[in-house]
Amino acid sequence: MMRSIELFAGAGGLAIGTHDAGFRTSVIIERDSDTCMTIRTNQSRGFAPMAHAQLFDRDVQLFDYAPLQGAIDFISGGPPCQPFSMGGKHRGYQDTRDMFPEAVRAVRELQPQAFLFENVKGLTRESFAKYFGYIQLQLTYPDIVRRDDEPWIEHLARLEQHHTSGSEEGLLYRVVYRLVNAADYGVPQRRERVFIVGFRSDIHQAWSFPEATHTQEALLYHQWRSQNYWEQHQIPQKARPAIPEKVAARVARLKIDPAVMKLPWATIRDAIYDLPDPQTATDKAILNHEYRSGARTYKGHTGSPLDEPAKALKAGDHGVPGGENMVVYPHGSIRYFTVRESARLQGFPDEYLFPVSWTESMRQLGNAVPVELGYKVASSIATALERAAREGEAVQPIGQAQFRN
Repeated sequence: MMRSIELFAGAGGLAIGTHDAGFRTSVIIERDSDTCMTIRTNQSRGFAPMAHAQLFDRDVQLFDYAPLQGAIDFISGGPPCQPFSMGGKHRGYQDTRDMFPEAVRAVRELQPQAFLFENVKGLTRESFAKYFGYIQLQLTYPDIVRRDDEPWIEHLARLEQHHTSGSEEGLLYRVVYRLVNAADYGVPQRRERVFIVGFRSDIHQAWSFPEATHTQEALLYHQWRSQNYWEQHQIPQKARPAIPEKVAARVARLKIDPAVMKLPWATIRDAIYDLPDPQTATDKAILNHEYRSGARTYKGHTGSPLDEPAKALKAGDHGVPGGENMVVYPHGSIRYFTVRESARLQGFPDEYLFPVSWTESMRQLGNAVPVELGYKVASSIATALERAAREGEAVQPIGQAQFRN
């Protein structure tokens, strides 16, 4: 099994996905104490994806990679997104929480065969375009190190000069990125995220992001043309909602061949249909499925309709933005998602326990990478690396680079 390390692990969504894809996580790095409690609790419960990983519960800037050199095939992680979040303060590289330099350091010192980093859609905003390009060039040439007191814009210029020179000396990665919607890969949530993937230059395998497997058009077809969606959920004809006005015209224009169409987007109902109503449930065996009162809608926070993918779960600076993490039923009633329901929307298995408060659990889930999305991207990377190994490529690290500063 290929060995990996997880940086900025959060609650572990990406780590679970990479494990399911065939990687064995050796080290998990996460500095938030509540999140480490979640990881440690699940390790103690024997949760397989994390059972054999060493948890480093401090700032990644303090981590010494020397003992792991030559022992890591793959790096994954989600550097803190707040510097680039649409809902944050948009400080980008001026934000002390920008940890992309640490992601680059890990790549430089561990020289993995490949890496996968995830971040928010806001990273692709025009105002961050130059810095995003800088991130990509640093990951392409990780051993061209920023000098002490060197402004990042000057470091960018050096990287650009090296890149255009055509030189392939030193540690080099072939880097690509893509903005993807989790709903297009079977996640019951409309969650757009940027994935950055790099392969070491001695890996000669053609690779691209996995093709989307699910579409909104297919969901509309199953709901309003074939009616299969309602039949699968055993909703009688008289209890089915009317077609929403916002999609009526689109449904009328649908031209889909059912024989070749992709799978339908997964909805909230698909994700939670077999969970009891938390307001009346008496079964305490279901982890983290407690009802929370007080849900209300207000401008900009209207919740997520039951028969659509959820809006992206969010985690605010001071807890949860209440109006977003709610389910809206066809008859108009609303309530908060339980932690278990939110975990399902993010793909966490039901045995995964969140031992912290509702607010803290929802913060961790709002920051998580959907397990299924992480799995599908990591699985395609694993396939390329396994093919490279069969062909005799990159079975060992290429040797410690001579850092160029």
